[in-house]
Amino acid sequence: MDIVRTWAVFRKELIHIRRDLPSLIQVILLPVMLLLLNGYALTFDLTDVPLAVYDQEQSRVSQDFLQGFRGTRYFKIHSSVFSYDEIADLINSRQVKVALVLPFDFSRSLKTGQTARVQAIIDGTDANTANLIIGYLQSVTAAYSQQVILKRLHFKGFSRLELPIKSDPRIWFNEDLESRNFIVPGLIAIIMTMVGALLTALCIIREKERGSMEGLMGTPLKKWELILGKLGPYFLVGMLDMFIAMAMGEFLFQVPLRGSAWLFMVLAALFMLVVLGQGLLISVIARSTLDAYQMAMLTTFLPSFILSGAMFAIHQMPQALQVASYLVPATYLVTISKGIYLKGIGMKILWPDALMLCGFAAFFLLTAGRKLVKKIQ
Repeated sequence: MDIVRTWAVFRKELIHIRRDLPSLIQVILLPVMLLLLNGYALTFDLTDVPLAVYDQEQSRVSQDFLQGFRGTRYFKIHSSVFSYDEIADLINSRQVKVALVLPFDFSRSLKTGQTARVQAIIDGTDANTANLIIGYLQSVTAAYSQQVILKRLHFKGFSRLELPIKSDPRIWFNEDLESRNFIVPGLIAIIMTMVGALLTALCIIREKERGSMEGLMGTPLKKWELILGKLGPYFLVGMLDMFIAMAMGEFLFQVPLRGSAWLFMVLAALFMLVVLGQGLLISVIARSTLDAYQMAMLTTFLPSFILSGAMFAIHQMPQALQVASYLVPATYLVTISKGIYLKGIGMKILWPDALMLCGFAAFFLLTAGRKLVKKIQ
């Protein structure tokens, strides 16, 4: 392989990129916009859930129970209502997500040692949100029930009560359970998958549409000189995007980077070779620019968003999709990204993922090279 000829192709591609300044600006701004939109819009945190209260008793005891909902960040009492029709109107108009109905005999049931039943009417159109609401409701109710039990025991002469079992949860890596700490590292992998593939998905097809591909192959250029010269500028642009995404995660979203930034950049560079090779393969087999663009979107963004584990846990997917997820290169960068960002782990643990990325890079680049030769012939 001749370095001079490779450098000539590299410079030629740089000139094309520089002339197409609007596209270059779009490629650089795309990760910024996607991270801003998804980083702030996508969240699994649930706070200030609007709550309606139908307190049929209106007693001091019922208000004491409701104070537990006022004192938590998960709920915000939206309004007090006086009928089920009002509850239906509020839920149907999406003003509240949940309504509590306290019965007429709420305090009497507690005083006589019976179970006071509180009805919770929950908007179930969003199943995930409804499940979270149920969990928070049960938590607040359990805390109040514990207070009632302790008062009853104290009244009977028990001055001190120790629970027989007490769990002591200790959360590692994401102590405050912030969604952005989980989402942003995964988003970086998804965005880089899409951007990297789009960068090269159009490079060969444009040469073919311009009619300059035959001219290139009429030169003494060898296959790998052409491929490396073509990929080089896009690799630099892709790594610039990666650096911007990392900086946004660190300084804008305050996601902790507990591991080695250098290790992440090295493994991100390896992943960039994978997606550039994937884009190059698409560019070789596509018949038009539109075909290349559509193929790049279908084979990168959708699989990486759904199957990579960035947004949805792989172990909760059906068995067939779990197997399919390991055929998505972004799966391994998501593991690397979350491992380095949140856990601070290194190559001692991440080497299998790095090895898989090496395999993907070799497969896409070699296949693209072979297809390129056949196309020319």
